[in-house]
Amino acid sequence: MDFGSTGESVRAFDMFCGAGGSSCGARMAGVQIVGGIDCCAVAADAFKLNFPTAVVWSKRLKRINARAVAREIGRIDLLLASPECTNHTFAKGNRRVGEEQEESRRTAFEVIRFAKALEPRWLVVENVVSMRRWHAYAQWKRRIEALGYKMVEAVLDARDFGVPQSRRRLFILCDRLQSPRMPTPLSTTPKTVRDILYSGPTNGFSYDMTPLFRETRRRAPDTIDRARRAIAALGPKEAFLIVYYGTDAAGGWQPLNRPLRTITTLDRFALVKPTSTGHVMRMLQPPELAKAMGFPDNYLWPEASRRERIKLLGNAVAPPVMQAIIKSLLSSPHSPVNGTDGVRQALFRWVEKE
Repeated sequence: MDFGSTGESVRAFDMFCGAGGSSCGARMAGVQIVGGIDCCAVAADAFKLNFPTAVVWSKRLKRINARAVAREIGRIDLLLASPECTNHTFAKGNRRVGEEQEESRRTAFEVIRFAKALEPRWLVVENVVSMRRWHAYAQWKRRIEALGYKMVEAVLDARDFGVPQSRRRLFILCDRLQSPRMPTPLSTTPKTVRDILYSGPTNGFSYDMTPLFRETRRRAPDTIDRARRAIAALGPKEAFLIVYYGTDAAGGWQPLNRPLRTITTLDRFALVKPTSTGHVMRMLQPPELAKAMGFPDNYLWPEASRRERIKLLGNAVAPPVMQAIIKSLLSSPHSPVNGTDGVRQALFRWVEKE
């Protein structure tokens, strides 16, 4: 995709890029990814594998000179950002927020610093829904609007965009020239857990099943209770998922004919199947979780431990959601791609002003 007669593609920079979920979605929408930043070395490695021509910084944002980045990578039209979200979650919401937690939350203000330096037309910020409860959220939005952006925000569920996972996230869309619009959810039936279950090469991952009710090394009582609740609800002949690690407020299990519950940074989902000799189980594997996030099958992953892979996925943005967002931004009736000559010329003046 390009702006039109200039023949120049939309160029994007990804802050807090992680494994590249946002950039993957933007690329699927026709955008050129020219750079990214993430302080996690494994995440930066994943990003480099999939965007080999992009410039990648693997260090904390506060140690990076934003204007030096702007000079190195050149024109940026779209800035993607997923600031640290851990300390916005409900799990921490009722605790006293310490200095370290507040510093994590305030990484969102780094978006403003980079927006000033890179001067993109579009800005897309993603975070957990509870970011809106942050005491500085209104101030943060005002600071963005003060840069000249028109802003809309909404909570989108990945299941509404062809992703086989229920994943609600806050998205803030900003445009310097016009009021942006959110994408329209798909009208198709949502994909389910059955769509992600893996049947290809093992690639080093284990798909072996072991007895659920075993005599030695018995499973935790909570695990057994969740499985028994599922069997009581579905009957003894149906497969299902249980939450194997951690707590769960929704019964601890789910059927396979629904989208997967939200993937986190923990290895938490186990598949349970009935057999002639009793129920057996195994954990969902990273390739299955990648499919549940909506990553394409040809997406590359670095040599990393299972735990690191799952953490990358739990922190990622579902690519199809970002793809729909970027398409909506670039395909608005008044956008430079499809809009009037006046609006198109205004964008060109913005892009070429330096």
